[in-house]
Amino acid sequence: MSTASEPEQHFFRSQRLKLCYWSWGDPTNPPVILQHGGRDHGRSWDRIAEALADEYYVVTPDLRGHGDSDWEIGGEYSTPQAVVDLMALIDEIGAPVNIVAHSYGGLLTYLAAGSYPDRFRAIVSIEGRISGRPTEPEPLNPQTLRKTIEARRDLERRMPHRYATLDDAAERMHESNRRLHPEMAHHLALHGVRDAGDADGGLVWKFDNWARPGVRRDDVSPNEGQSFAEAIECPVLLIVGDQSGGLRNQQDEIKYFRDGRAVLVADAAYWVHHDQPAAVIDEARTFLAAVAARA
Repeated sequence: MSTASEPEQHFFRSQRLKLCYWSWGDPTNPPVILQHGGRDHGRSWDRIAEALADEYYVVTPDLRGHGDSDWEIGGEYSTPQAVVDLMALIDEIGAPVNIVAHSYGGLLTYLAAGSYPDRFRAIVSIEGRISGRPTEPEPLNPQTLRKTIEARRDLERRMPHRYATLDDAAERMHESNRRLHPEMAHHLALHGVRDAGDADGGLVWKFDNWARPGVRRDDVSPNEGQSFAEAIECPVLLIVGDQSGGLRNQQDEIKYFRDGRAVLVADAAYWVHHDQPAAVIDEARTFLAAVAARA
């Protein structure tokens, strides 16, 4: 993937960590945050960022434990902590903000906007669910705590997969989403790997294995997620791929927002902004312009 212009890299502090974000456009324009999900990075938004940078100041952060942001001290990643980081970023660039978020980034946005509705002007959520869990969590007891402890101890023995070349890493990206254009797979890998930094050599993914989903007990339950969605005051656009969330009727979750609509994008799966970028750009532009006109 070729880029028309390289973004500027910035760093800010949140809870003792040095976190990264990238920016495009004029800082005096209305801000738009593009928030990635788990095991991703801010540079995955380059194509969308460039398309919006003529009208907006576009910011794409790396979550803690992802991209060029610091890893968590001790590996205790939590959903509320990621929301703290998002609010610190908003303080950094100024509120109110527009935000386009994917997957786990959508959940973080719902929690933040439900807690601080005055700091959000509009939300575009791509495959973002209102809950981090399919069901209500099990109560904490000796058995469930043991499962949590064992899952986290297993991470200590997990070794990151190594790739001999960047092309090998790009092929792994393509395997995970066969709809990806090879040039986009190469771009995602280019900004998603780093040198292993030891005698064995090779490349490893930048994200911290401790940040993987499945080991956090504090993920938001369906009932909790609904309460945050209902507290959001700004307009919400939910974008769902017809071959992913659309198959699960995820678009029905729009009913929990007081001012929202959902759109199904044809011939798209979970990574709608990669599968059908032109459609996402058009939907986001139209929606954000309509929200601005109402202000």
